[in-house]
Amino acid sequence: MTKLDQTLQMFKDLTDANGIAGNERAPREVMKRYIEPFADEMDHDHLGGLIAKKVGDANGPKIMVAGHLDEIGFMVTQIDDKGFIKFQTVGGWWGQVMLAQRVTITTRQGEEIIGVIGSKPPHIIPQESRNKVVEIKEMFIDIGATSKDEVKEWGIRPGDMITPYFEFNVMKNEKLLLAKAWDNRIGCAIAIDVLRALKDEQHPNIVYGVGTVQEEVGLRGAKTATHKIQPDIGFAVDVGIAGDTPGITPKESTSKMGDGPQIIIYDGSMVGHKGLRDFVIDIAEQQNIPFQYEALAGGGTDAGSIHLTANGVPALSIGIATRYIHTHAGILHRDDYHNTVKLIVEVIKKLDSNAVNEIILG
Repeated sequence: MTKLDQTLQMFKDLTDANGIAGNERAPREVMKRYIEPFADEMDHDHLGGLIAKKVGDANGPKIMVAGHLDEIGFMVTQIDDKGFIKFQTVGGWWGQVMLAQRVTITTRQGEEIIGVIGSKPPHIIPQESRNKVVEIKEMFIDIGATSKDEVKEWGIRPGDMITPYFEFNVMKNEKLLLAKAWDNRIGCAIAIDVLRALKDEQHPNIVYGVGTVQEEVGLRGAKTATHKIQPDIGFAVDVGIAGDTPGITPKESTSKMGDGPQIIIYDGSMVGHKGLRDFVIDIAEQQNIPFQYEALAGGGTDAGSIHLTANGVPALSIGIATRYIHTHAGILHRDDYHNTVKLIVEVIKKLDSNAVNEIILG
């Protein structure tokens, strides 16, 4: 096992924490522990979003840097008489990545109970049906119980959170990091380290490092957090598609892990604000920070909600190219993380009132 430095330990703590949309307490507590030493004030919205405020110029523009705390997972909906658990997906899942995967059910008392996603075995399925994908509604979770009463005795109730069971790992190539919940604890980590980098720096604005909630079910917590902050500029930092695996064509994605942050020019939730995009790209080029362009026909990030708040907020989504998103295990490149933090910090240093007014009016 690789010895974990400060950054890797933060990654492990954030990704090992379990927290689906509407149940983000555990990752929120981890993020708060890491970001609070670099904040002047700590606050929250009423859905549970975390807001850390760092003041440079108290009269300067408000800059929001947001990652979302929630991960994709499931929720207990029913317990049958034999003790098997039916569930509802929370966030976008593809059935082909789910069967035989281990999961954790977290009870109201905080106990974590391990289970596995099961279905009818292929041996008893008619030959003509074996090649069909098992529908999620036909799956169940087996926790080793023998009856509904036993499951209840263990403290499991409908509404309880279910998360992928997976532990953070540094891979043989130590630049590559394997974990669940990169979507989007990596964005939360970036918000933490942006405030860390600004701790002793002068900057002409007020920076808000934010952990939003309920992104995976409709960019919901970004609405409440942005409404509370009323920022002048918003950045959503999230994972993006990595196009460097077999079967993905350049037409689908040209992004590669390790080639720098993705500047999302278009996705299903937002057209990236042109003035802000140009401002960010100019600084990346001036500072020799690698970056790559990405456009996605579907999907979206918290920027999709941020930019529609009040009279509108110039916003941009910045992505970290990540393999196997919306599964139990994702892989990303540590250099992309550091370059994203560096880029956002350099941008913030230049975002004074004049620059923001030019972006808005440009």
